[in-house]
Amino acid sequence: MLGPRPRPGAQRPARSGMLIGVQVDIVPADPADAGELLTMQRAAYLSEGRLHDTFDIPALTEGLDEVRASIEAGLVLKAVAGTRIVGTVRVRRCGRTGHIGRLSVVPDLQGQGLGTRLVAAAEAALDGLVDRFELFTGPRSEPNIRLYRRLGYQRIPAPRDGKAFLVYLEKTLRASGG
Repeated sequence: MLGPRPRPGAQRPARSGMLIGVQVDIVPADPADAGELLTMQRAAYLSEGRLHDTFDIPALTEGLDEVRASIEAGLVLKAVAGTRIVGTVRVRRCGRTGHIGRLSVVPDLQGQGLGTRLVAAAEAALDGLVDRFELFTGPRSEPNIRLYRRLGYQRIPAPRDGKAFLVYLEKTLRASGG
């Protein structure tokens, strides 16, 4: 869980910045966003399905109730430009490991740095609570793999309970000086 949900109207952006002349804020998602997030996620992941010759990908088969449950658990951040949701990412903590998943950017804004900002916001949400981050992507997802490597992630073996055909990556954080 990211922490206590702020009171409605009291949300503060986790990250703000400009994207092609438009202000983009990254804030916790609200359960009312579930339908729009699901639609955006599916649009973003269709290219992954085509690339991997399968649409049996959890981000494409997930239902509205599952998205809403993730939001209610405090696991979802959204990027908002004006009134439009343009990206999303999920983050959760398991012990001292942060798990990042379902990174999605609307197709017309992919490749413009929004994915980088969403990963940074997910990492910031668990600042000081974890020693490492872990994520995965498809083996043919070269742009994703390049992005994650640029952000300091290194390939690791698939976990025992993981799917061996996926590419797993981790980012180990430096120990804080004391």
